[in-house]
Amino acid sequence: MPYLSSDDTVKELRKTLSNPSVQSDPLRYRNAVLRVIRALSQGVDVSGLFSEMVKACATVDVVQKKLVYVFLCCYAALHPELSLLVVNTLRKDCQDSNPMVRSLALRNMSNLRLPGLLEYVEQPVVAGLRDKAACVRRVAVLGCAKIHNLQPNRDVDAAVVNELYSLLRDLDPVVMVNCLRALEEILKEEGGVAINKPIAHHLLNRLKECDVWGQCEVLSVLRRYQPQSEEELFDILSLLDASLVSSHPPVMAATLRLFLSLCSGLPAVSVAALERVRGPLLAACGSTSRELRFAALCHLQLLLRSLPGLLRAHYKRFFCGYTDPAYIKQRKMEVLVELVNDENVLILLDELKGYCTDVNTITAQAAISAIGRIGRSYSDKCLEILTGLLSLKQEHITSAVLQTMRDLGSVCPQYNDTVCLALKGCKEVLSDSQGRQSLLWLLGVYGEKVSSAPYTLEVFIDGVRSETSPGVKMELLTTTMRLFLNRPAETQDMLGRLLHYCIEETDMSIRDQALLYYRLLHCGIDETRTVLQVRRSDPLLGVLIGQPVEPISHWAWRFNTLETLEESAAETESTNRRSSEHVTFHPRSNPDLSDTLNFHKFEVVPSGLDSASRCPHPSADAPGSSLATPLSLSLSPPVSPEEFERLWLQQHSLHSEQGAENREQEDELNLQEWVQSPAVPDCSPQSLQAAMQLVNIQTLAFTPPHTLPWRVYLYTHTHHTQTENSPHSTLILGELLYSGEANQREELKKSDCGSGMNVEGGEEDVDHKQRRDSAKRERGEQVVKVTLKQRPGDIKALKDFLTILTTVLQTMSSERT
Repeated sequence: MPYLSSDDTVKELRKTLSNPSVQSDPLRYRNAVLRVIRALSQGVDVSGLFSEMVKACATVDVVQKKLVYVFLCCYAALHPELSLLVVNTLRKDCQDSNPMVRSLALRNMSNLRLPGLLEYVEQPVVAGLRDKAACVRRVAVLGCAKIHNLQPNRDVDAAVVNELYSLLRDLDPVVMVNCLRALEEILKEEGGVAINKPIAHHLLNRLKECDVWGQCEVLSVLRRYQPQSEEELFDILSLLDASLVSSHPPVMAATLRLFLSLCSGLPAVSVAALERVRGPLLAACGSTSRELRFAALCHLQLLLRSLPGLLRAHYKRFFCGYTDPAYIKQRKMEVLVELVNDENVLILLDELKGYCTDVNTITAQAAISAIGRIGRSYSDKCLEILTGLLSLKQEHITSAVLQTMRDLGSVCPQYNDTVCLALKGCKEVLSDSQGRQSLLWLLGVYGEKVSSAPYTLEVFIDGVRSETSPGVKMELLTTTMRLFLNRPAETQDMLGRLLHYCIEETDMSIRDQALLYYRLLHCGIDETRTVLQVRRSDPLLGVLIGQPVEPISHWAWRFNTLETLEESAAETESTNRRSSEHVTFHPRSNPDLSDTLNFHKFEVVPSGLDSASRCPHPSADAPGSSLATPLSLSLSPPVSPEEFERLWLQQHSLHSEQGAENREQEDELNLQEWVQSPAVPDCSPQSLQAAMQLVNIQTLAFTPPHTLPWRVYLYTHTHHTQTENSPHSTLILGELLYSGEANQREELKKSDCGSGMNVEGGEEDVDHKQRRDSAKRERGEQVVKVTLKQRPGDIKALKDFLTILTTVLQTMSSERT
């Protein structure tokens, strides 16, 4: 047929449909209707053929009926009056002896979506609920929901609702599932379908009869039901056990979400359920569907928040494939970072190093960022890889490496010499603003040790007028000021030129910053140095990348929802995960530790309570103590490394300036103790953190193993209710120190000659302590000095916490020996 315009096409089709010879030939008539549908699918406006298509629906040809009904449902809203002509034919077809015709007519009658035709549609739909054919009942049930959507403000027909409830026991599983969907829609304002014990057990018993999406619908609705007894709960869990390891990922995910909802008060059962789905989730991560792989990886990240050791033995399953798209590779690398430990760190770093040269720049930058996150605990190996990547002289790689070194430099300042050597020659490769800002930040921090730093800054300052990024200009200002304080002779002239330009800058943020520095210089070099060169952390300390283990209840409500997929990568990489409530006990990275840790002094409290661990005060470790009372430890609110350092130094300076009488009046306590723990200084940071988190103690900073002096900083919150005068909660900051055997003996001698007031604000048996420390020294045992600072002061809670900490350290020592 020659090409025709839309008007010509409609005219030609109308002529064909109105031709009596065509109407008398069923095959030609069907082909004419098919041509109309083809034109409709191609975007041609064929609404002018509505009258001719209404006449075409009066046929016994089922295929032609389907084609005409597609047309009528598409254009019924444009011709509501002519649609009345179709209703009689549809109502007549609803009485046809062929169930396929009845279901087809009923479906399209409810799909017309015309409020004016409701009075003609309701009766056939209600009659269809009692039809003998299951296919008709399926359509009729959904038709009830469609009618309700047309007039949502109309009162709900109780008879229809009762009929739908009765159809929940229909022999056809599709009818049962459609009833659930229809009742959910009709009773939306009332909270959806009401699930009682008989309905819940009926749905569970027929779960296997439904298809995949039907099972997901049933499992979703069952989350509203709460078992009335523990026996009933475990009966339900037994029925769901087979679905928990289903080969269909949607069914497995829906079942696990129901499991977690039912077992919210049984953390051990929830953990067992998570371990059961490990196999199906790993299988989903290897699916041929990219969408399914991505969803499985996102949900695995949720599981790792509560069970970080769940997939340690399967880390190779998350190596990136050549055909994986970039978004899947990024998720896999995020999972690999979570699975790093002492045994596999070299393998994972070697694998990530290969991804750094990927042809996709986003993948390469994500791999470099992953190496940087691992470098917070394994800095030596990671810095060696990062400095090697700089030699490639590729722009996107150099930019990502400098950004990663900037992040590492803020938490691992002990490796500044390596960073300084790597900065040479980076300026020529960079062109993006983020990379230039990172280079400038590193020059500002380490510029005193980089010989070419002034010359690099001079290149930036000479081209500042052509710089388009405000962030680069502001970073350039700060870097030049910092370098001026360390190397004034080389940077004085360029600083003056930069300030002169920036003060006249139209961007207010740059102008205000330049004026601030200019006025600060007028106040004197000492004042400027105080503002810009704040005290940095101990260069031997590094911040751990591990986070407190999250309770399952924190994310269970988000499992198997779109929120899991929409979670931003920034939240995934955050080093401080949400911990707004007390957390429960789960091993972090050493699952065998909990079996050997002596818990006869602890009382484990269900997760529904406000505390995660309780410890009675043992009289054996604290002579003269009163009756045992519970102590609860919590990690919330979290304390950042910066806040910890501020509080620690503040208390240190406060106690060094004030006398003993004033210290007793302060609302804070200090305590020093020696703890026998021969092997703890040789433990890896991850093992130490795992043991501490087991009893809700957060490790913030550490020195590498076999380094002297060996230090660890930690904190926790205590909740102690011994007496009415005791504070409800306190913050305890702690330091573990091992300075070697020689220094250890000297410090122990000093402690023997001391006054015995090791607990400021509280008395201790001096003779008992001196005898104990002397005995340790005589035996030549390796002991760790524990320094604790508490605010507000509560001597009872402080000693109880020391008992818990001592138990953990001694247990770790016995494990390693």
